[in-house]
Amino acid sequence: MSGTDPTRHPGRPWALPSTIAREFDPGGAGRRGRRTVRDWFADFSCFAAAVLLGMAGADAISANPHVSEDLADLDQVVGALACAAVWLRRRWPLGLAVAMVPVALVSDTGGGAAAVALFTLAVHRPFRYVAWVGAASIAMIPFAYWMRPDPEMPYGVSLAFGVLISLTVIGWGMFVRSRRELLLSLHDRALRAENEASLRAEQAQRLAREAIAREMHDVLAHRLTLLSVHAGALEFRPDAPRPEIVRAAGVIRESAHEALQDLRQVIGVLRGGDTDGPGRPQPTLAALDALVAECRAAGMKVVLDSRVTDPDAVPAALGRTAYRIAQEALTNARKHAPGAEVTVTVTGAPGEGLTMTVRNPAPPGDVPKVPGSGQGLIGLAERASLAGGRLGHHALPGGGFHLEAWLPWAP
Repeated sequence: MSGTDPTRHPGRPWALPSTIAREFDPGGAGRRGRRTVRDWFADFSCFAAAVLLGMAGADAISANPHVSEDLADLDQVVGALACAAVWLRRRWPLGLAVAMVPVALVSDTGGGAAAVALFTLAVHRPFRYVAWVGAASIAMIPFAYWMRPDPEMPYGVSLAFGVLISLTVIGWGMFVRSRRELLLSLHDRALRAENEASLRAEQAQRLAREAIAREMHDVLAHRLTLLSVHAGALEFRPDAPRPEIVRAAGVIRESAHEALQDLRQVIGVLRGGDTDGPGRPQPTLAALDALVAECRAAGMKVVLDSRVTDPDAVPAALGRTAYRIAQEALTNARKHAPGAEVTVTVTGAPGEGLTMTVRNPAPPGDVPKVPGSGQGLIGLAERASLAGGRLGHHALPGGGFHLEAWLPWAP
């Protein structure tokens, strides 16, 4: 009668009350209108309790000298009907409890059924209904013992005993209801925790995918842009001098090799097989000179003005972010302003932050169409924000472009 802990019966909804089983298994046992095995057992138990208490009441009323034989027979008939009505307690708990208030007044045999109805009301309905019906039931007790006094028990003792029984039944039913509500609240809390864990896992996966996509863009866009630019130059200038063709082919080969190496590393991370390996060394601010030299070898005009005294002293995470910003900015300048001189300025010190500026004037000639996603600057702004810094950019008068980033550098 007190309910069953669902954590003890995760695969047995039939052993739970239907009100709880509906929450745990909405499409199976316990769905609306269907009783579980436990419900049938509880209903038979309540019916048996009502019948046993009714038989005791029938014996008492038959032996009571203050009650005539006709009234005793009527009492038993009413009590029998009340016991039969116990089977309706799940469908109409409030109506049955209200109907049992006058029944308990006129029939000792129906006292057991009235107690079961009051208990059912306390289990299945809020306290305001229980308070009204329970108060009415207790208020009827003095009249019931006045109409049919117990020959073996004083009136005051009988009255106290009846009130105690009613309060016990109400308290027991409220305890069962509170326990069921506790179980349902724990179940809801577990579901919310599971859903929140699932959302956190999905968010972590999304953030991981975004980080991988950003890394692939930062790493591969630079290499593939070199391939596109030099392949386009070979396509539109098939009569170029042989040394220039050889140099362009060498850049294409080297860029393709580096792109394959970077792609192999990223794929290894995605597969999870190479996550513990050392992998390729990550770039830092000290590798900015090599990046500029690579761009110059590819035909770009790049001026590097680095005012950082010791690039090797820059923290690895800070240096890597600055390197990726410079790499993306140079890649964009190569795509959208070929032939223009690009100036990269790096300043900063511990406690002041690291500032990087990349500027280029308008391109001197026509700009060949180079495919791109247009997400590079968005990714750079997000990368700078994740590092605790900021990034801004705007077009210059005449067709140039200016990009500036500031990153925090702890003292």
